[in-house]
Amino acid sequence: MTYEIEIGRGKRGRRAYSLDEISIVPNRRTRDPQDVSVKWQIDAYQFEVPVIGAPMDSVMSPETAIALGKLGGLGVLDLEGLWTRYEDPQPVLDEIATLEGSVVDPETTRRLQEIYSAPIKAELITARLAEIRAAGVTVAGSLTPQRTQEFYKTVIAAGVDIFVIRGTTVSAEHVSKTTEPLNLKQFIYELDVPVIVGGAAGYTSALHLMRTGAAGVLVGFGGGASTTTSRALGIRSPMASAISDVAAARRDYMDESGGRYVHVIADGGMGSSGDIVKAIAMGADAVMLGAALSRAAEAPGQGWHWGAEAHHQELPRGHRVKMGTVGTLEEVLYGPAHQADGTSNLIGALRRSMATTGYSDLKEFQRIDVIVSP
Repeated sequence: MTYEIEIGRGKRGRRAYSLDEISIVPNRRTRDPQDVSVKWQIDAYQFEVPVIGAPMDSVMSPETAIALGKLGGLGVLDLEGLWTRYEDPQPVLDEIATLEGSVVDPETTRRLQEIYSAPIKAELITARLAEIRAAGVTVAGSLTPQRTQEFYKTVIAAGVDIFVIRGTTVSAEHVSKTTEPLNLKQFIYELDVPVIVGGAAGYTSALHLMRTGAAGVLVGFGGGASTTTSRALGIRSPMASAISDVAAARRDYMDESGGRYVHVIADGGMGSSGDIVKAIAMGADAVMLGAALSRAAEAPGQGWHWGAEAHHQELPRGHRVKMGTVGTLEEVLYGPAHQADGTSNLIGALRRSMATTGYSDLKEFQRIDVIVSP
């Protein structure tokens, strides 16, 4: 059986589905929501909820990473962001929140580029991670592949628990005629901490990343609400199909490696609780949230959301987007919700979906039936 369709006489392509195009199907059994477990564990670190705060300046500060950790999730700090460029980034955050102009205003983009042209300071990386560690929560920091060689020793020395290598697209084999590329397999082998890498958009790329020894693979390109990667680069990966493809790579890699399990983490395009439910139903072990957490009152973006793509020095391909505020971080995760649109009480919605369909934990829930419902 082939899943390819003819686009034209010279090209065929596979039909892929977004999370909006699928739905989960109730089973014959139901449960009480309080009987459902949404715990998640990666390596030696266990979390009460399968939620990772995306390493974006509008979402995660040291304070919000600590708050998310105390609420049972994992906050990842962007180690190339404002907190490692400025001793006190608050005035800069205030300015970004009050920039005038439309979403696509070039002056806004130019100002973001100027703000992020300040150099990254190794001593600030150490200080920010130490602040999170002092709070007693799991410490996680993120670098892009381009900066990993430069700063990873600083990150490890600071005592990071989980190291994240996150980019628009991360491959196990980068070819360059001008620079010495990061040897991802050797790099992960030499580290003593679990590494999460991504994004990956399909079976083959994910399988290669799993073979490097990564503890987790990010699926997708992140920043769904604030990037225009599809318009600028023509690159897009509908998340339902991408997660399913990477989950298949996880299954095959388990057979290949003799049972080594690599966690699949959906990253991007999950702005509501229903999207989170469907991401896990498609095979994700956890979700990395940006837009959904940017709506929290504690979010450093003050109701605005932007990603690293928005201030790229040569090819910006993202916007600063107004998300608004729906409640505290605790209300966004656990409620009570005062909106009926799936933007708060995200974990309560996940529990209710699992209970309504009769599943007791996340691994069971990955086996749920889904239908295509465009």
